Amino acid sequence: MALDQSFVGRSYPPTAPYEVGREKIREFAEAIGDANPAYTDPEAAKALGHSDVIAPPTFVFAITYRAAAQVVQDPQLRLDYSRVVHGDQKFRYARPVRAGDRLSVTSTIESIKSMAGNDVVDIRGEVHDEAGEHVVTAWTKLVVRAPEEEA
Repeated sequence: MALDQSFVGRSYPPTAPYEVGREKIREFAEAIGDANPAYTDPEAAKALGHSDVIAPPTFVFAITYRAAAQVVQDPQLRLDYSRVVHGDQKFRYARPVRAGDRLSVTSTIESIKSMAGNDVVDIRGEVHDEAGEHVVTAWTKLVVRAPEEEA
């Protein structure tokens, strides 16, 4: 059954703040194999004009994907997460994520499309810091595969 189009435009409450730590940034940079010193060395980051270490561009995915769970778990939407695959991800930064940031995400359903029996849900996550400054917008595309009998 196709997802309800009336959910397009629905926004969910901002998440509780996520505090970005130096160690989390270092672990992430190490996990993706990026040795950029701006991710691990405060002095290297300061030499580039940052107040502290910055996070690799895809670091924010962990925060925005967790925020998108509000959409996925909305019982009224009736999205079957067991059939979901991650389709795409993109980011538009206003500034880098920095150690010490406390970030909240507001998720909005931008579109719901049905294609070949599958539903494609686009979720926009607006990420702001404690002062309300916009940091990044992230788009997550989820594909809800049709049950075998509908495919």
